[in-house]
Parts: sequence; C-alpha cells; structure tokens
Amino acid sequence: MARTMNRRPVMKIDLDGSGVPRRRSDDLAAEEPLEIRLRREPLAVTMRTPGQDIDLAMGFLLTEGIIRAADDVVTAQLCAGTDAPNTYNVVDVVLGAHVPPPDTDPSRNFYTTSSCGVCGKASIDAVRTRSRFDVTADEVTVAATTLAELPDKLRAAQRTFDRTGGLHAAGLFTAGGDLVVLREDVGRHNAVDKVIGWALRDGRLPLAGHILMVSGRASFELTQKAWMAGIPLLAAVSAPSTLAAELADEAGMTLVGFLRGSSMNVYTGTQRVTV
Repeated sequence: MARTMNRRPVMKIDLDGSGVPRRRSDDLAAEEPLEIRLRREPLAVTMRTPGQDIDLAMGFLLTEGIIRAADDVVTAQLCAGTDAPNTYNVVDVVLGAHVPPPDTDPSRNFYTTSSCGVCGKASIDAVRTRSRFDVTADEVTVAATTLAELPDKLRAAQRTFDRTGGLHAAGLFTAGGDLVVLREDVGRHNAVDKVIGWALRDGRLPLAGHILMVSGRASFELTQKAWMAGIPLLAAVSAPSTLAAELADEAGMTLVGFLRGSSMNVYTGTQRVTV
C-alpha cells in the first residue's frame, strides 16, 4: 500500500481566533527516496511520494532517453532494498539486450530532488535529449475557454492535496478538456514522470492531441519530458522559465503559463490556442 501521507502531532496557533495554542494531528505528504537500478546497478535516486513507482521509473527512463518504448524493458519490479522494515524504495529494471547502456558520464548527475529535478546536471547540452516524436506535425487546437477550465479540474482531482496541501499534480487531458489521468507527488517532475510512465506502459505514446497540465511552474525539465512523450501542449498555473520557452519553441510545442481564472499567457505555438 502506498504511503502517501503520515500523521504527525502539531501545535496549532490561530492568531485570528482565540490565540490559545492547541494540540492536534496533521497529515503530511510522504517523502521518501526511490532508487532506480538497471540490472541491480544504481542509476538514479529521487525523493518522491510513494505510489506508482514503476510508472515513475519507466517515465524517468523514457524522458531521459534511456529507453524509447515499453518493449525496451524486460522487467521492472519493486525490491525490498536494505531498510528494516522493508519499505520497497527500490525499482530494479532489466533492459532488453538491444538497448544500449545509459551514458553515466560524471557530467550527468542523476541524483534528483523533489523540488528541482535534474538541477545537478552540468549543462543544458547534457539534458537536451532529442525526442523521437515530431510534435511540430501535431495540428491539434484547443479553445482558450477549455484551457481556462483545466486548473480547477486538476485541483478537484487532487485527493491527497486536500489532506496535506503539500503535493504537486500533473494531469493529462484531451483537447476537449477531459481528464485522462492525474498523478500527485512532492516533486513536480516525479508527477509528470508518473503520468508519462503510465501512458508508456498503457501503449499510448506518442501522446499526440493531448495537454499536460501542471500545478506549478513550467521548467525546462518539464518541457523536455512533455516533448519526449510527444505532448504538443504544456500548460502551467505559474510562470515558465526562459529555457522552457526556448525549448518549447525549438520543439514546436505550445507553452501556456499563468493559466489562472480567465487569463493566460501563450508563449509559443500560439496557433494551437483558439479564441
């Protein structure tokens, strides 16, 4: 069973109320390390919210360019690791014989954190992994009114956020605004990898004609992950970075930021958003 939340005693102080401290319990979003191994050799460690760990590992391997399709993986299984009691914080993946080994050059630091993803990588060139999907050929269009509804739909589906207030979300939507799948995690990049890993295992790639909606900002890394999955439109409730906009433009993706209420900024691929 996924350990998505833990209860912890806290002292509650409400200065707008009585101001008298009181003891209560609070739900906290779980954050635990997940080690991804290839044939029992460590490849990456990420801090994540437990749950959908196989999807997370598969999504990570795809968006890092290590695998290209689901059949590149022979087996992917949770392992007990060395913790006592067992927490199953290890995923061991066996790649097919036809899959070349990953580049483990020291300039590529695969240690990730829940907040910034691959911020330890040495350079932009090290993370600009080329997608095998031609997103520029995707002629899907999305109504601005449909986009404006997505943040509320995303928020309404965040069950664990309601209890903890501490999780990012990534939702895959159709062009008509229907939610296909949603994942939550303490790391925005993990939430996206869980969505993409699910789609990979379900035989849905490339995700042409779909929208990826994220609850935070649109970073370079999230833009790259969307591109690697063949997603033509990435939308975020907060700001994109300069590198995210540059990569989206290079990839032929549509990038929407500050999607709040009835307003939004369309930074690239404006032809896909109709008014």
